[in-house]
Amino acid sequence: MADPRPARETREILDRLSTQHPGADTELHYHSPFELLIATILSAQSTDARVNIVSPSLFAKYPDARALAAATPADVEPIIVTTGFFRAKTRSIIGAARALVDRHGGDVPSSMDALVELPGVGRKTANVVLGHALGVPGLPVDRHVLRVANRLGIATSDDPEIVEKQLQKALPKARWTVSSDTLILHGRRICRPKPMCDRCAARDLCRYFKALGTSRAPVRPTRGAAAKKRAAPSPRRRVK
Repeated sequence: MADPRPARETREILDRLSTQHPGADTELHYHSPFELLIATILSAQSTDARVNIVSPSLFAKYPDARALAAATPADVEPIIVTTGFFRAKTRSIIGAARALVDRHGGDVPSSMDALVELPGVGRKTANVVLGHALGVPGLPVDRHVLRVANRLGIATSDDPEIVEKQLQKALPKARWTVSSDTLILHGRRICRPKPMCDRCAARDLCRYFKALGTSRAPVRPTRGAAAKKRAAPSPRRRVK
């Protein structure tokens, strides 16, 4: 497997993607480190949009760790059922709340080591909370970051922890969290499992795009007015 690109190239690629996705940030809604911790646990195998629908009701009833720690699964499961794997997630969030109360006085700790000791919390979740809610540099690596970083060549591993270390080595700490957010948005909007390479601001630097060959690269039609004028009308086109 090839080595990751030099740090200078990694930063250039992320500069371009940052321009394409300005203001990249987590799409989970939260008002405290506790809320972000619980929302991130719920987002596993779900979508941020779905969690954002569910979380207001959950946090209205359980606004802090002490309240959630006193809940029973029967109380919580109906609220989060639509996020999927709701029984396991219920155990995790109640367990995490109880651990916060027992070990940290109800507060969310600001270290990786302490966070990953909580039920349902791995490095990705811990990095999300550290970087967004606690002001501690963190670089979350989810499936989008894995896919996009490997295609671009700024990381070269299927192991999230190795990719995290490779990206951290190439970037200053101040850029860790926003770079993760940028890669996540790029993976959701552009560099999907079936990528829209023609819309990528860094495609000329992308190892995947170069290996694929321009003639075979996935292309999506542009929806601008000029494109509409160039396109011949289809007699059987249905307008919804």
